[in-house]
Formats: sequence, structure tokens, C-alpha cells
Amino acid sequence: MSIFRTVSTRAEARDLRSQAALAGLLSAILAVTGLALASAASAAPEDSASAAMVDAEGEPVGTVELTETPHGTLLIVSLENLPEGVHAFHVHETGSCEPPFTSAGGHFNPTGAKHGLEVPEGMHAGDMPNFHVPSSGEVTLEVFNAQLTLSDELLDDDGAAIVVHAGADDYRSDPAGDAGDRIACGVIKGGTGG
Repeated sequence: MSIFRTVSTRAEARDLRSQAALAGLLSAILAVTGLALASAASAAPEDSASAAMVDAEGEPVGTVELTETPHGTLLIVSLENLPEGVHAFHVHETGSCEPPFTSAGGHFNPTGAKHGLEVPEGMHAGDMPNFHVPSSGEVTLEVFNAQLTLSDELLDDDGAAIVVHAGADDYRSDPAGDAGDRIACGVIKGGTGG
């Protein structure tokens, strides 16, 4: 028994050549597309990150999701079990959250600016507005920071962290706004989900 098919007409032969050519073309397209997608995935900058926030006892208190946009970084904050009141909220220069969270270093400040939204020589790239926690201890908010980019700065070798302070930032005092103790911290990690 022969493994070759007998072609009885020129039309059948032409059809077989066309099918073989089409199959070859499809294989080439799929190979090129696969290479392009793999290359794009490996070259694409990190455009999302998250920080799993913990308190000084190491208990989870929520998350901060970060998304890089063409204009800066959007932070979506969802926290719980925080004390009622006004709290400072900053990006700190080191991705370490060992209680009492001094391991996170100072505010993220790559340009060497002074601290504070209200000072002419300010502000740090990591400075953000205070937020208010109601009696429930839960807060959800969105903050946009035009000075932050994930791909070039926050996900470098030593990383960065989000820190919540016990008190409000006065938006003037250098270097940290007289915001008090650090009560929650989360290391910023590439990709959503922490």
C-alpha cells in the first residue's frame, strides 16, 4: 500500500499545492507573531505594582495598587483596621518594612527637593495628600502622583515602600512633615497581587 495519494486531475494537484502553500504561510505567520509577542512581553516596562500593607504587629491592613499611566502613577488604596483620624501617606525610598518601619528609609526623593506640598522648594516625589480614616477604620481612595513612575524608579534594586503615619503631614516641615510614627507599611512589588 502506497503512502502517496494519487492525483487524478490538474485541478486536484493545484488545490493540493494551494493548501500546502497556505499551510506554510499560516505557520510562518504564527511563528513571527509568537516571536513578536514574546519579545514585546519581555521588553514591556512594568506598568502595575502593589503593596500588601501590614501594621506594626505584622497584621494585614489592606493593599495599595499602583498603575503607571502616561502622566504619572495612580494609587488605589484600600485599608482597614487603622486608627480614626488624619494620616500622612508617603512613598519611601527603600523596599523594606521591618517594624517600626524605619527600614523603609526617608521619603522617595530622587531630585533632592525639600519636603512639603506648601514649600516653594518642595515637594518630594513620594509626598502625597493626607487621608481621613472614619471611625470604622476603613478607607478606600484614589491618589494620583505625577512624579512617580514604576518602570524607572520604584521597582529598582532596593525597591520602595508605601508608609502610613500616625498623624497628619503638615505639608511644610522637612524632612517628613512632622507626621509621627509609622503605623503601616507595604513593599511595592511588580505586578498586581503583591
